[in-house]
Amino acid sequence: MRIFKNRWFARFARREAIPDEMLCEAVKQIEAGHHDADLGAGVFKQRIARSGEGQSGGYRVIMCFKLEERAFFIYGFAKSSRGNVAQNELKEFKKLAKILFTMTDEQLERMLQHGDFEELPWKGGHTDD
Repeated sequence: MRIFKNRWFARFARREAIPDEMLCEAVKQIEAGHHDADLGAGVFKQRIARSGEGQSGGYRVIMCFKLEERAFFIYGFAKSSRGNVAQNELKEFKKLAKILFTMTDEQLERMLQHGDFEELPWKGGHTDD
């Protein structure tokens, strides 16, 4: 399993002080079948607790997830700032998931080198590493 965050999400996570360990835990939860919402086409919404406030006062993250292959954190928001993603946003997330899941390893490496994605260290769940 390889886990990534796009440039936008990486800035969001830094600004909100969301550590990579919490993101990896969110992936483990989805791997185990415990997700907030399966939005279809490999797009999932998952809760992440805000430090000191628990999940109800935390964040919602949108990720593209393919079991035992790849997970991409692509969008996040504080639960207090908005209720959900709009239908037009969901449509675009699904298009993005299709692109991300068909990328070759070489294409992905170029995106990493260019700074479009950051890879998270993976230490758990179902892994083939």
